[in-house]
Amino acid sequence: MKFKFDWFMKGMLLAVALAFVWPEPGAQGGFLHPDVLNKVGIALVFFLNGLGLSMASLRQGVTRWRVHLLVQTSTFLVFPLLGLGFLRLSNSWMSPDLQLGFFYLCALPSTVSSSVALTVAARGNVPVALFNATLSSLIGVVLTPLWMAWAMGREGAAFDVGPVVVNLLLWVVLPLVAGQAMRPLLSRWAARHKARIQIVDRLTILMLVYTSFADSVQQGIWSQYGYVVVLQTVFFTMVLFFIMLKLTGLAARLMKLPEEDRIAAVLCGSKKTLASGVPMAHLIFGANPALGLILIPIMIYHPLQLAICGVLAQRWADRASHMDREPRDTRTLRG
Repeated sequence: MKFKFDWFMKGMLLAVALAFVWPEPGAQGGFLHPDVLNKVGIALVFFLNGLGLSMASLRQGVTRWRVHLLVQTSTFLVFPLLGLGFLRLSNSWMSPDLQLGFFYLCALPSTVSSSVALTVAARGNVPVALFNATLSSLIGVVLTPLWMAWAMGREGAAFDVGPVVVNLLLWVVLPLVAGQAMRPLLSRWAARHKARIQIVDRLTILMLVYTSFADSVQQGIWSQYGYVVVLQTVFFTMVLFFIMLKLTGLAARLMKLPEEDRIAAVLCGSKKTLASGVPMAHLIFGANPALGLILIPIMIYHPLQLAICGVLAQRWADRASHMDREPRDTRTLRG
């Protein structure tokens, strides 16, 4: 599976560029009414996620508790602890909003669709990947805002958890439950129109990206930092990704997980979700004018993880194919 610079990646660049050229419609007070449009878009994204969530497929991977423990610990404990260490190291030379964006990246759940797709391509344990990616999304609704509340309170920033929890319940949990409740009626329709549903989902996320950056541009946030922000983000997202890739791989080997489980653990435990990260950011950070800056780390991490994990998946698949072609006697001797 090779990395493709698909229409969604191009759309992200276009949405950001449009925000810089024409920010007025998507900024606070603009004619798109982003305060309403964003919440409707968030609800739509999570309703579609709930509609596509198959509990039957989820149950197939539930028994592999060791790999589940590894993935969820990597996602919600090791990642945030690395983020806290990064906050300490970068305190004197990085803008507070970009620091917040890096920690938000670390506190996010794993991806769903790309983790499963890459595990399929790498010939890993697909039920395990599906279980962990889905469980991560559900846990993230609770743990991501809690991590952010703790980190921001630690830095002395104001963070009122109550309204955030209410918004998450209204615009994330309720649509997710509604989508799941509608599966008996709409699952066949959703399966037939899966490609179109994904397009609607991705277009909604692009709209949220546009409104995030439009407000930042309108408030003059970007004029303070320039290209330095992008260079810093590219470098440190690469460092963060490779650290987590190595740590999850090492932990999987020390736990002596089977090869298929190890592949799923690495591909799920090193990934972070853009699809849920952008909508949740709107609810967690509200009308923060620096929202575009906060989202930069996850927007750069997203294509980076797809590119590198795509290469790894192809390598693992080639190795598995090579092993399949070897005579049984040779495999026995190698073992």
